[in-house]
Amino acid sequence: MNPSKSGWIPKYMNLWEDAFSNHAFDSKEVTYTTLQKLGFVYGVSTASILQPIPTKIILTTDELTKINLFHLLVTTYSNSHTTKDNKETISSILSFYSTIEKGKKNFFNQFTRYSKNHTKLERVLAVRIHESNHLLKRSFTSLLTHAFLYIDVIAYQRFLFGAATSKEFIEHFETLAMHACFLALQSKQKKNKYDRLLLELFEASEALNNYIHNEEDYTKALEALTPNERNYILDMSVLAVWDDHTMDASEAQFLRDLSARLSLSEKALATSIEAVVRLTQNNEVHLKLFEYSHPVNQFYKQSTKTVKTLIVRNKKRLLIELQESGELIVLLGKSTSKDLSADEKAKVKAQLLDICKTIPSLTIFLLPGGTLLLPLLIKFIPQLLPSAFDENRIEK
Repeated sequence: MNPSKSGWIPKYMNLWEDAFSNHAFDSKEVTYTTLQKLGFVYGVSTASILQPIPTKIILTTDELTKINLFHLLVTTYSNSHTTKDNKETISSILSFYSTIEKGKKNFFNQFTRYSKNHTKLERVLAVRIHESNHLLKRSFTSLLTHAFLYIDVIAYQRFLFGAATSKEFIEHFETLAMHACFLALQSKQKKNKYDRLLLELFEASEALNNYIHNEEDYTKALEALTPNERNYILDMSVLAVWDDHTMDASEAQFLRDLSARLSLSEKALATSIEAVVRLTQNNEVHLKLFEYSHPVNQFYKQSTKTVKTLIVRNKKRLLIELQESGELIVLLGKSTSKDLSADEKAKVKAQLLDICKTIPSLTIFLLPGGTLLLPLLIKFIPQLLPSAFDENRIEK
């Protein structure tokens, strides 16, 4: 199963049904603590909730997060319905996203060309995983966070129980989480430039200012939360504190006070801190609550990640195609030590596009604007070539 290709949702639904029919999995076992350990609460995933996932490829953290989000939405629906129907489940999830995305111009229009609901949902989830946080923005910069994905699951539970204001709830709950993070950043004794920048953005937010200047309303709002929602608020605060991988005395005291305010035990706080610290020590995981980024940098980082994934998954076939193209491999070898002429660059571009035509997974480079990604492809291809082609490679 490849969650980056069309048709992965029907495949996953079959796996999900088989697991239940064989009593190999119980949806009620998906505890909040499990989601902490997997990293999903923080917007990343180190493994799939449902095991095993039949695939020959190594899934990225984004792909694991995508299937975990879908899994949680499906089990949430299942827990509130006595009968299980795949079409109704997918239709319900699509209806939920249609509700919370109202007001975003043309959001669902981009999916109208897909005739099947599962294909539409696959595209919606792909956008959901990669979209930025829209609560705070200023000029050409934005605060990016994947950590708010868990709010989709919380809001979907309320949606299934008849809540007609899912979008309003998400905005309200995001504001509560952001305010807790604001207080966490304020508690730092030593604030770096990003901390100060975030605090400025928080203070400029009209929604957050309502809580900043009205502590009584904030307390009442926290008291109205469910246990999992309170745990989540605490987790986001721990993540904000641990963003610089340190915790001073004032930050530790703030977290103790917050956990008490949320009526959570010291054990819950210890579990939260342990989960965040463990995940930040995983080199495969990029755990960060907020990332201050220019849209161009954001596009480049996402494109780089996509191209690297494509190369890794098509490494063998790509190497064979390169070796069969004598002139291209010579030019690529030459490019590792000196600049190519305009004619040589044009030959490299044309021959690489020919190779992309023969490997279905690389058709992204043939789409309009896809040639903009070719420099990234060329950047990573030398890693596939024999070391003789790279005179400057440092052997490790």
